[in-house]
Amino acid sequence: MANIGVYVELKDNQFKKSNKEALSLAKKSGADVYAVIFSNDPGQFADVLKGVKKVVQVKNDDLSYQPDLYADTLAKIITEFNLNDFIGVNSAQGKDLFPRIAAKIENAGLVMDCVEMDLANRTVTKPVYAGKLLSKYVMDNPFRLYTIRPNVFPASASDSEAAPEITVFEAVKNPPRAKIVEIIKSGAKKIDLQEADIIVSGGRGIKAKENFALLQELAEVLKAGVGASRAAVDAEFATYDMQVGQTGKVVNPKLYIACGISGAIQHFVGMKTSKVIVAINKDPEAPIFKKADYGIVGDLFKVVPLLKEELQKNL
Repeated sequence: MANIGVYVELKDNQFKKSNKEALSLAKKSGADVYAVIFSNDPGQFADVLKGVKKVVQVKNDDLSYQPDLYADTLAKIITEFNLNDFIGVNSAQGKDLFPRIAAKIENAGLVMDCVEMDLANRTVTKPVYAGKLLSKYVMDNPFRLYTIRPNVFPASASDSEAAPEITVFEAVKNPPRAKIVEIIKSGAKKIDLQEADIIVSGGRGIKAKENFALLQELAEVLKAGVGASRAAVDAEFATYDMQVGQTGKVVNPKLYIACGISGAIQHFVGMKTSKVIVAINKDPEAPIFKKADYGIVGDLFKVVPLLKEELQKNL
């Protein structure tokens, strides 16, 4: 079987949970797994990289995400180490980076947002038509790139205690066509919605930006992320990074609590694969109730505080 590479995406120098999912998926194939990481100190991630054959450490003076530098470097690593299968996460960075890599490798194939994968048979499945259908692809390309949907594939602990060999690789420094000069971060430290096990989301029914504090309080009890519908974002009740839906983030938590969200298809596409959906809406005819596993017909401004109070007693 061909070598398998995994792009380890770091966020604020933190190892993302979805990286573990990608590594577990690669290890199950039985092939040699190469983890590629842009870091000046990969040793800090030694525990989560056990069982990997080789860590390819990319060094550079500036390791902040630069699209051209990352794509050029990863394309060179894939071809030099003969990483015929290369897996990443379907995050904001993954969706920007992997098409760039595929364009730089001759005859490379790319499938994004995979929810099923059989590497031995080169077969992958992804949702299409806003999640209405699942499409299966057989990859015959010499180099095959994939991004996986977070929270779909199980992340299992390594059954090997062997430390991987580390190979240092200098970043390719071609003149960049585009350069990120500044990243403005939110003042509050938020849970990444694509990584979250539980999400509490608000829609137009939240009525005002300050009322999201109500959902934030519930989220703190549940250790959950806070999301929003497009209607709430368009009304400036919430910021775009909170938007769940077809034009926002696609999430896959164990529990999704929709508060004051009608259930428009645009939103449903982004959270339909949640394991359990709970809807809170005062309109008994709201479409969200047809899609929810559990529904509470009531005023969210009364229901959410009661829910928080009960959860505080039992958690």
